[in-house]
Amino acid sequence: MSIGILILRVVIGLTLAAHGAQKLFGWFGGYGLTGTGGFLEQLGFVPGRRNALFAGLAETGAGLLLALGLLTPVAAAGALAVMVVAGVSAHGKKGFFAHNGGYEYTLILGIAALSIAFTGPGPLSLDAVLGVQDAGAGWGLAALVVGLAGAGLQLAKRQVSAPAPSAVTPETASDD
Repeated sequence: MSIGILILRVVIGLTLAAHGAQKLFGWFGGYGLTGTGGFLEQLGFVPGRRNALFAGLAETGAGLLLALGLLTPVAAAGALAVMVVAGVSAHGKKGFFAHNGGYEYTLILGIAALSIAFTGPGPLSLDAVLGVQDAGAGWGLAALVVGLAGAGLQLAKRQVSAPAPSAVTPETASDD
């Protein structure tokens, strides 16, 4: 069981950290702060560059903490928060499946991270080496609440523009 949790933690954690590095540094085919910032502004996260910095730091930080098994509930909450924001703002309207741009991938990463908060990082983790016992239902629920609250705060600050007005106005409409 300890090897299974280690593999899950490392794969989910390094995947999140790599996504963060795409945003922060443009590594792995990413767009860096400027490109990601422009995309985030289109989604309503203004200013985009600052939001790209925070999203990149959250993904990288949460991912590395998860991979190391350090401060696991904090890492899980951070991972869940960024994945909820991404799922709602960028993928939600595209359906479930990732091949259509849907939220499948963000859901899996967020839920996997949250699950680790419930089970704990396992004995092959820095939390275990430091004697930190931060696993179980209480820690998992705390990570869930903090992650959803963090996502909710970020989504509440989002500036979603109103739909474009119809080309037909009272002045241009005919009386047919």
